[in-house]
Amino acid sequence: MDDSLQTQEQEHVLIIEDDERLADLTRDYLEANGFRVTVEADGARGVERILALQPELVILDLMLPGEDGLSICRRVRSEYPGPIMMLTARTDDMDQVLGLEMGADDYVPKPVQPRVLLARMRALLRRAEPAEASEETCLTFADLVIDNTTREACMDGERVDLTSAEFDLLWLLASNAGRVLTREEIFERLRGIKYDGQDRSIDVRVSRIRPKIGDDPNQPHRIKTVRSKGYLFVRDG
Repeated sequence: MDDSLQTQEQEHVLIIEDDERLADLTRDYLEANGFRVTVEADGARGVERILALQPELVILDLMLPGEDGLSICRRVRSEYPGPIMMLTARTDDMDQVLGLEMGADDYVPKPVQPRVLLARMRALLRRAEPAEASEETCLTFADLVIDNTTREACMDGERVDLTSAEFDLLWLLASNAGRVLTREEIFERLRGIKYDGQDRSIDVRVSRIRPKIGDDPNQPHRIKTVRSKGYLFVRDG
């Protein structure tokens, strides 16, 4: 295969990380696994680089010089449709919640094993792929329409503002309407790895999705919490 064609077909990953050694090791590992990688160390250039390059995936450190990862994620989210994986050495649970609320698709604490990082990256990239033509691509529940081809949801004809990760979760729940999905099943279907029993990302996303689709967070009628099990997307009528 022609080298130029091979480069064009490689998925592009942008790493925004000021730890030079870690960034270099991660780049070398990802390049060895077929990715094209760009590294940026300065947080102040993070927004510019993401929007200009539009990579298939962004690996974004939380603590950066110039501008922190949370701010970068919030600023690019409306103009960058690809997955954002946030990395941090901090273990504060609130950081994870904030990262997800800013629009991150995954939140990974350091240090992370390269194989685990690669598995989670591939899970994010699979979720971003267009739906197969043979699959059901549009679901309608009263005034809520969810289209997996355009990856959009509409309420009463108005587009619902969802992050990529929120859409993935909504589609998974809706396409299994009437069946309880456990947190373990949801986590493994969306992340491609086993649930550790502590990650709160699914609960955070459900709480953010509910008001966007007209669900009362205190008395939800569309996405119900099933105690000690998981979540149930309610069929109409």
